[in-house]
Amino acid sequence: MDTTDPTPYADLGPDRILDAIESVDLVPDGRMLALNSYENRVYQIGLDETTPVVVKFYRPGRWSDAAIAEEHDFAAELAEREIPAIAPLRINGDTLHHFAGHRFSVSPRRGGRDPELDDPEVLEWVGRFIGRIHAVGATRPFAHRPRLDIDAFGTGPRALLLDQGWIPAELRETYTEVSASALAAVAECYTRAGRVREIRLHGDCHRGNLLWTDAGPHFVDFDDARSGPAVQDLWMLLSGSRAEQSRQLADVLAGYEDFCDFDVRELHLVEALRTLRLIHHAAWLARRWQDPAFPVAFPWFATTHYWEQHIAQLREQLLAMEAGPLWPA
Repeated sequence: MDTTDPTPYADLGPDRILDAIESVDLVPDGRMLALNSYENRVYQIGLDETTPVVVKFYRPGRWSDAAIAEEHDFAAELAEREIPAIAPLRINGDTLHHFAGHRFSVSPRRGGRDPELDDPEVLEWVGRFIGRIHAVGATRPFAHRPRLDIDAFGTGPRALLLDQGWIPAELRETYTEVSASALAAVAECYTRAGRVREIRLHGDCHRGNLLWTDAGPHFVDFDDARSGPAVQDLWMLLSGSRAEQSRQLADVLAGYEDFCDFDVRELHLVEALRTLRLIHHAAWLARRWQDPAFPVAFPWFATTHYWEQHIAQLREQLLAMEAGPLWPA
């Protein structure tokens, strides 16, 4: 569910942010650093006589309170099992707080650096923890969070882009044809994979949500947690040529399968999921374009060049899906 207010954070100035922190009995020291987030608003807040915290203000209307609670509970469930997931703090009995029309959570700050995903040992280490996450995720379903499927990430977003006139007129026919072919190929990949198990996922497990320390990885930002195939949390770790991705996949699975079985039929979905992400991301930018932060951060989105590149990427995905699945090297 999307908010109807295109500028939901217009009243979220520094004073209101600090007042929200004080409303849960924390004492800010005035230090505030905006962190890189567009869907929500996230800040590092300094506190008196203790370490800083990270405060996330949730985009109004995107998730219900029950869905946010499931995100928090999943992260807490992982942390309780000593899996390095950053869960919101429970303050006065709650992890989700309300102030002046905004909902927010407070989490401990955890530093880290980008993981070296070209290192086989790092990939295996990350794979072990994702395997542990999925072993927990498979124990019970989400009740309030959505599924990752073709309608939500492909058919619906494509319709929005066409219906709202985002495609330049000279490219509209080409986009219509190429995107339809891409979604037909995605459906065929799902057919080849067959009925695969859906579990609770991180949902957006790219390197930006994976911080590395000398003690290993930790996982942040479960905001996109949803139900879907396990491979959704694996494919974003892969990059480069098909041969390179196959080797990387082998390293990830070497760690993953220490804790969780992997159904190789899901490899039919890797390029399908990549294709859905491309379409979904374009529609996400379109949905949020009236938020003032988006034209500043993504000025290329409203250009013809962007849509030419987007169509070219979809054509590349058609070839990738036709080439068949990756297999561990």
